[in-house]
Amino acid sequence: MSRTLNCDRYFMQQALLQAEQAAAMGEVPVGAVVVKGGDIIALGRNAPIAEHDPTAHAEIQALRAAGIALRNYRLDDCTLYVTLEPCPMCMAAISHARIARVVYAAPDERAGACGGALDLNRAAWHHFAPIIDTGPCEAEAALLLKTFFQARRD
Repeated sequence: MSRTLNCDRYFMQQALLQAEQAAAMGEVPVGAVVVKGGDIIALGRNAPIAEHDPTAHAEIQALRAAGIALRNYRLDDCTLYVTLEPCPMCMAAISHARIARVVYAAPDERAGACGGALDLNRAAWHHFAPIIDTGPCEAEAALLLKTFFQARRD
């Protein structure tokens, strides 16, 4: 296994821990981690219910924390790890923040904006397009989401 894949798996596992914490709070289990220079600089997890904020997605939470940590809204040379393919709102924020790379675990065919439901990364109006990678911990992230929604239906 390559060093990059090992690192991607490690950071995605950290994002999964955030997703599990979101689930424990009754939020949809999505977690995110921002990494710069091999170090985690910010964490995020879904919190729209707790924060009474429809924009409190895991990615937005992590981007906000990273901006504070770096004292800059531009997150150049950062990688965002997220357990679910980002939605259109989050992809727009990712583009504005100039995140260099996005790695997501589970695809979202219903609302994903990296090729799931649509591909905003290829939209002509986006002024910046990060590298998009998938794969690490996909099964774990998908199972966490499936289990969460199954429990809500039961």
